[in-house]
Amino acid sequence: MSHPFDATDDDACYRALLARDARFDGTFFTGVTSTGIYCRPVCAVRTPKRQNCRFFHHAAQAEHAGFRPCLRCRPELAPQGSPAWSTQDASGILARQAARLLDEPEAWPDGEAPSVRGLAERLGVTDRHVRRIFEAEFGVSPLQYLQTRRLLTAKQLLTDTRLPVADIALLSGFASLRRFNAAFADHYRLSPTQLRKDGADRDALEVAAGITVRLAWRPPLDVAALLGFFATRRIAGLETVDASAGRIARTLGLWHGGRRHTGWLAAQFVPERHQLLLTVADPLRDALPAVIRRVRAWLDLDADPQAINAVLHPAFPAGDGLRVPGTLDGFELAVRAVLGQQITVAAARTLAERLVARFGEPLDQPAGELARLFPTPQALLAAGSAAADALGQLGIVRQRQAAILALAQAVAHGGLRLHAGADPHATAAALVALPGIGDWTAQYIAMRALRWPDAFPAGDIALHNLLGVRGTKNPAREAEAASQAWRPWRSYAVLRTWAGAGSPPVAPDTPELIANKHQPALT
Repeated sequence: MSHPFDATDDDACYRALLARDARFDGTFFTGVTSTGIYCRPVCAVRTPKRQNCRFFHHAAQAEHAGFRPCLRCRPELAPQGSPAWSTQDASGILARQAARLLDEPEAWPDGEAPSVRGLAERLGVTDRHVRRIFEAEFGVSPLQYLQTRRLLTAKQLLTDTRLPVADIALLSGFASLRRFNAAFADHYRLSPTQLRKDGADRDALEVAAGITVRLAWRPPLDVAALLGFFATRRIAGLETVDASAGRIARTLGLWHGGRRHTGWLAAQFVPERHQLLLTVADPLRDALPAVIRRVRAWLDLDADPQAINAVLHPAFPAGDGLRVPGTLDGFELAVRAVLGQQITVAAARTLAERLVARFGEPLDQPAGELARLFPTPQALLAAGSAAADALGQLGIVRQRQAAILALAQAVAHGGLRLHAGADPHATAAALVALPGIGDWTAQYIAMRALRWPDAFPAGDIALHNLLGVRGTKNPAREAEAASQAWRPWRSYAVLRTWAGAGSPPVAPDTPELIANKHQPALT
């Protein structure tokens, strides 16, 4: 294992720039003083002289310093920055949580615009404290960070799609076309229509149906393992997976802009370019940035393998390319986790298919096998007192019926938010307070739905075996202590353990369920 890359070392950044090393894509950006342009490390243009380079950790910092995004390498495609997580730096953790809230559309109810005051209320601190810690961590204010995110989103949609400029302005979060044009001219010194013309890609994305955009990731990424995970859990009518072709597709329903959008999406991995081609059905176009954000989390495209492997490689030398599979819908993931308790993956999949067939909404515009949506919390609650009987008829045991209906109640009424911007500790505690959900399931949901990199189901038998604590008096406590060496990337350590485990891991939500066969392992 090579020495971990140090993004604070300008000479190390320049060496990565010379090598056009995709492993560092998004971990820094290069501002070129002779051109006023900033680029990704993978930019194919002639490498600038060292004395003309300034290095920035975030695109917002480069733009704040007066640099404009490169039209060739397109900084908006870079995986999002993944700053080194620390378990001791409370201010840094809070600042990164603030950034996650700004990045996550679901963190802001319809009609509420992201703001410093809103961040402060969600984080339980003052406005002034939010500004101070955010600027210390990211080098820009929260609103400058948000403005850069919006402009780069607009730049991507202008380049990859042929959506009208007025639509792109609204999709990117601008209140009006006038404000959008003014911000674009101020930051990029050209109009949106000029950028669309000047930045026209010779490999323009043309598809028979839907809207296609490019997304990037940092290598290594084990595409076969990631798609294999989803393939073993595929729900007929909801998902299709072709691991050999590097393709996954599924249906999606989400609330955005005050209304529900439903449709399908398809993701095609292009490993040689470290890119994903994402095609989104036209009915989802008005929620496109939110869909893109969910897909990045679903396929863990923003993971930083260099930072993760610097901690985990000694213990898991064969798992450098493994990612933590996410979800497009937190409620769906939680229900599927409950269904998977005490039974095999195949049995859980059968129950989920029955649930989708009974309560899932048919897609208005189906695409081949993609014909149904996963049931919403409202759909389950609408069945009222008959819901439990209906779930029982599907073969779901009474304890799981209670857990699913309690989840639906909590999510539908806003008391439980299962998205990447949610507080993992508070959410895990709220989950455990529901009937039929124990710590293992709560941690599993935090790992996959909340995208918490340090989730750790301490009661997992596979972890006990790996750590040699299964025969101790309190194996969960011993596993927790032994896992400290893997922090703050224990979610990835768990996935690597499951990938190499000789037997299926157990999800012991209750002590008596020793024969549990829940198997969330990569296959």
